[in-house]
Amino acid sequence: MALKITVIGTGYLGATHAAAMAELGFEVLGLDVVPEKIEKLRRGEVPMYEPGLEELLHKHVAGIEGSSGRLRFTMDWAEAGEFGDVHFVCVNTPQRHGEYACDMSYVDSAIASLAPHLKGPALVVGKSTVPVGSADRLAAYLAEHAPAGADVELAWNPEFLREGFAVEDTLHPDRLVVGVRGERAEKLLREVYATPVAEGSPFMVTDFATAELVKTSANSFLATKISFINAMAEVCEAADGDVAKLAEAIGYDDRIGKKFLRAGIGFGGGCLPKDIRAFMARAGELGADQALTFLREIDSINMRQRGRMVELTRQELGGGAFLGKRVAVLGATFKPDSDDVRDSPALNVAGQIHLQGGQVTVYDPKGMDNARSLFPTLGYADSALEAVRGADVVLHLTEWREFRELDAQALGEAAAQRLILDGRNALDPEVWRKAGWRYRGMGRPTA
Repeated sequence: MALKITVIGTGYLGATHAAAMAELGFEVLGLDVVPEKIEKLRRGEVPMYEPGLEELLHKHVAGIEGSSGRLRFTMDWAEAGEFGDVHFVCVNTPQRHGEYACDMSYVDSAIASLAPHLKGPALVVGKSTVPVGSADRLAAYLAEHAPAGADVELAWNPEFLREGFAVEDTLHPDRLVVGVRGERAEKLLREVYATPVAEGSPFMVTDFATAELVKTSANSFLATKISFINAMAEVCEAADGDVAKLAEAIGYDDRIGKKFLRAGIGFGGGCLPKDIRAFMARAGELGADQALTFLREIDSINMRQRGRMVELTRQELGGGAFLGKRVAVLGATFKPDSDDVRDSPALNVAGQIHLQGGQVTVYDPKGMDNARSLFPTLGYADSALEAVRGADVVLHLTEWREFRELDAQALGEAAAQRLILDGRNALDPEVWRKAGWRYRGMGRPTA
């Protein structure tokens, strides 16, 4: 008999996972405790911008004309417990308020709500990013509180989704990691992921602790690469070197690789910053805090980039106060192909300049609504051209393709002066300089 799957939590991770499981041919029931979210999903509307996700929902959500009907949504824990053979827990694990540590309250609440309804054999699979040791604790909780007792198993299967590529990453993952304690759990997960495994996705079986550590280790490594090249950008500026050429040269070494070596205003979003901080906090609890002290410097370099961009802007405007200066900001999201503005370096820079008296106008292709709700006092424009109109300086802070394709000449005619600071080193300096702009990138020569 075909497996039935539930997905607990239908935010960015959960909605994508639920739709992808339906695409792989399973009957899926998504559960959330937020009525507005469930209503939207039942209509086939996405709770966030993610390329390809809305199309996938329309293809599978029950009640939508022409859909497979394999995907439904509920708020009823009893219905979910009875329906599912495999229950994926995809809830958020934010940073705890006022601390570095991870807030496990959503995961704990999901397990506590599901457990009483597990009356027969079931597999509960954690996908959330959690502190190492959490799976052991949750497995013990399930054994004690689920009516089916030992017939309810736990597995840990971390997600490796990149915002903007989440659908692709779920359907065609570059690796699948499953932390299990028994053959039955492994067998069920091999059944769930049979299609991507058949297409060549590596399937790695580990213990709980290793599976939990894989995600935080991967994010820590990526954060380290980004902060490393940003540190090199600081040195290049002091020594009049070119960090873009430096990154290209070291990137040819296949031990280093080219990816994540573009200097700029640093990383943000809902994952990297909070994950490296939670990793440090957990290492401290385990008595291994010295092993991760380098992550504190990685975090520090990253946060420093935002202040450096503000100071660079001040220098280029003559070194005085921002009062009365018109500043156009291209980009509000923490990365392109997303509407996510959580811990966005772009919005942070815009906010700092605004607080110092600058007249800031922001434009982003997808993040405007979220940016407005987070920073209502900033100015917002409906297009890049509108944002730049009358500006004394233009800041390029999120590397959307739309911004790389802008007409530098037309923008120059709208701006008060042709001065652009590239906070992502993603624009072509020659194109802008030929159109009469003074172009300045982070860690790059001015001429």
